[in-house]
Amino acid sequence: MRLFPLFADLKGRRVLVVGGGAVAERKVKSLLACGAAVTVGAPEATTELQQLHEQDVIQFIPRGFEPDWLNDIWLVVAATDDKATNRLIAGLATEKRLFINVVDDPELSTFQVPSIVDRSPLTIAISSSGHAPVLARRVRERIETLFDHSLGPLVALAAKYRTAIRQSRPNMRSRREFYDWLLDGPVAGALRRQQPLLAEQSLEKELAQTPTPAKGKVVLVGAGPGDPGLLTLHALRALNEADIILYDRLVSPEIRELARRDATQICVGKTPGENHHATQERIHQLMLEHASKGLFVVRLKGGDAFVFGRGGEELEFLRQHEIDYEVVPGITAAMACAAYAGIPLTHRDHAQSVRLSTAHFSKDTTPEDWAALAREKQTLAFYMGISQLDWLPGRLIAHGRAADTPFALIENGTRMNQRVLHGKLDELAVQARQHDFKSPSLLLIGEVTALAPKLQWFGTSIASQEVTSLPCESTAL
Repeated sequence: MRLFPLFADLKGRRVLVVGGGAVAERKVKSLLACGAAVTVGAPEATTELQQLHEQDVIQFIPRGFEPDWLNDIWLVVAATDDKATNRLIAGLATEKRLFINVVDDPELSTFQVPSIVDRSPLTIAISSSGHAPVLARRVRERIETLFDHSLGPLVALAAKYRTAIRQSRPNMRSRREFYDWLLDGPVAGALRRQQPLLAEQSLEKELAQTPTPAKGKVVLVGAGPGDPGLLTLHALRALNEADIILYDRLVSPEIRELARRDATQICVGKTPGENHHATQERIHQLMLEHASKGLFVVRLKGGDAFVFGRGGEELEFLRQHEIDYEVVPGITAAMACAAYAGIPLTHRDHAQSVRLSTAHFSKDTTPEDWAALAREKQTLAFYMGISQLDWLPGRLIAHGRAADTPFALIENGTRMNQRVLHGKLDELAVQARQHDFKSPSLLLIGEVTALAPKLQWFGTSIASQEVTSLPCESTAL
């Protein structure tokens, strides 16, 4: 985030606008709307600016810029068509530590004027950091359609009763639940129907009710493999309601950014070499501790909680201690990483089944198990496989899998730095080391992975050598 989002209270504060044309006029109107005391300086001004001066709405200085105009000013807007003048104003304003916006020149500006969705007192601001104002305008147009104009009166009503709400709902969670009711219930409905008296009566009636004590709960949320766009709506809602978030090491920062700003986030991820049993016990105790206090706890897991995520163990613990829980499924890594690499996990001609496995299984797996893994016409998906690459391909080949079986090793699947290594099974370990593939990586083995070079659409693809590609035909499953 290059710019710090900030809403400034300019009521009664002096703001200087240098320039008297149409652009300056628009800036002046926006500043007047929030109560600023505006001074305009320019040799000439539009008719409307002159009228505002005659009506004592603004002060107008009818000449070119002078440095002493910056005295006793809070904010500056340079809206002249002379770049040298704009540059001079920007330099002087910076020396005085004044925030300045130079119209259409983000490099000289220390603040940008955003596009606004006005539902006063609710204001939504959209900024492109001054680089693409047309894009910001288009985003604003879309947001305009999402928020009913009754939101303004609803926010004003909430402000009127803010003290009463805090007194009747001292617990933070019960207060949030009240505001959810306010947004989704009869008060908002009455305001949409232009019935403000009924809305206020409904609010007062609800405030008079004794709130039910908040009961703690835990929600297991599957965060998917990294791309925040793959979160479900239920997952996003849970992140925005959580008091406590216990997140795994591989949950991406972009997903954690979507959580409530005042939620407490605690990393409980396991790292290679540590005592995983002790870490899991700590997770159990943290869930119990915070839920017992009546808090909303989100246990945020990479991928899906029920696919190599120990979600079942955590639910057993919660049930044993009579803690309420819910489960929000996530897109597991095999599905998402394969899709982002252009690999169909099943294909009518090449794979009739998929096996999900963790490469951390015991090397003492029975010969019958290995023989089943080595069968053709199936796709193998190995989670957490990087540390096992030196021996895993050899075991599969020894039990009947062809040495030239194609593979795809997907590093940071679905993320902006995704890489996919393609090759043949007997060269997997050497090629993975040569290209320095790291965790998190998902290993896919099977005939369908040869389709990836043709079907790839995301990230970087690395071919370890020429892989025999399968025909890319459109066939129904």
